[in-house]
Amino acid sequence: NSKLRHVEKDVLIPLIMRERAKELCSDKVKAFTKCCQETGLLMVVKCRQENTALKDCLVGYYSDPLFYEECKTEYLKQREEYRATGIKKKRQKLPSNV
Repeated sequence: NSKLRHVEKDVLIPLIMRERAKELCSDKVKAFTKCCQETGLLMVVKCRQENTALKDCLVGYYSDPLFYEECKTEYLKQREEYRATGIKKKRQKLPSNV
């Protein structure tokens, strides 16, 4: 049964999308994080370029229908495994600075 509930479409699949997009944009995440750490309070002004690059990368994935379908397939696979085993797959913990 691959029918999706509202919470799955609007919350759980987008959560997978965000996690995967952060991984795929990790070079831009690192550049933005490094800039913020080096500039402190002036990060809003000084890190504008890194912030824009990061946003563009993430939004590119969020708005890609093929990426959504990949993440939906991944979610359905996890849901099927959970229903079969009753064991919830642990989400990998991303570093807190991401």
